[in-house]
Amino acid sequence: MMAGPGAREDAGGGPARHIPVLLDEVLNALRIKPGAVIVDGTFGAGGYSAALLEAGANVIAIDRDPDAIKAGRELSTASGGKLRLVEGRFSDLDRIAAEAVDGVVLDIGVSSMQLDQAERGFSFRRDGPLDMRMEKAGPSAAEIVNTLKAADLARIFGILGEERHAGRIARMIEKRRAHRPFMRTLDLADAIEALVGRHPRDKIHPATRAFQGLRIFVNDELGELAKALFAAERALRPGGRLAVVTFHSLEDRIVKRFLSDRAGGGGGSRHLPEAAPKPELFEKPDRMVAASDHEAARNPRARSAKLRAATRTATPPGAEDHSIFGLPSLPAVARGQERN
Repeated sequence: MMAGPGAREDAGGGPARHIPVLLDEVLNALRIKPGAVIVDGTFGAGGYSAALLEAGANVIAIDRDPDAIKAGRELSTASGGKLRLVEGRFSDLDRIAAEAVDGVVLDIGVSSMQLDQAERGFSFRRDGPLDMRMEKAGPSAAEIVNTLKAADLARIFGILGEERHAGRIARMIEKRRAHRPFMRTLDLADAIEALVGRHPRDKIHPATRAFQGLRIFVNDELGELAKALFAAERALRPGGRLAVVTFHSLEDRIVKRFLSDRAGGGGGSRHLPEAAPKPELFEKPDRMVAASDHEAARNPRARSAKLRAATRTATPPGAEDHSIFGLPSLPAVARGQERN
């Protein structure tokens, strides 16, 4: 795909058609049998769901984005009732499934479809409103940028975007918005570039990390992922498989810590009294899988992808213990639609 006028090809990996990442590896990890019920918690463009259907599974597909659900109607109709599309959050997947399932797959982060739609405001490839809301509800990125204190913005950019100039960028935003608020993606991206500068050898645009942190915050992506993992634990039948593809170190850390904690075993330090073993809710996780050099060359989005998978045991679901994730403390805002 060629970039149009005003495109910024280094924002979010550059324009590219959607290609499911680690598709063969995900299908192998799920160990699908004909008639299996699989939850695709991140339907997106339907790549995983289509492959699951072809492998003989019945699919319950979920997406927060109403546009993704609309675009998936054709695949749903063609499936002859084997694909059920649901607009919702994957953190509610156990309630949505309403039955024990054989597998759950989650592909974390923003989809290339969303990045390619300038009007959604997820990137600065093309100018668009500073929005970034997956559900098209709740505070937009513009509201966050134009209302939060500089210290709060710095935490968002620094922690979620891993941006080393987070403080400088936040102070610049606070000063500039006093006389002209940020409402457009290129306005914010250009302001960050003017502040930070850009070396010709830089591989990414200087606004990329700040935009990433802002998007993750707007959609509470880390909090939703943590809740989704517990929901998958409740939904999976004994022997069911969980497969999660991540693209960011913070996401991968959450999945890794969850699977390690839920695999049970002893706890505590050897210098302290022995702690009672934790229940084994999942078997020991499979070895982490990364994209091959061939796939990374064919699909730039796959370069940072990691797949982690594990098998559910027969132990009843445990309590949600979010302390295992070590999630960062971030500003509290009213988010999205009210949960049912």
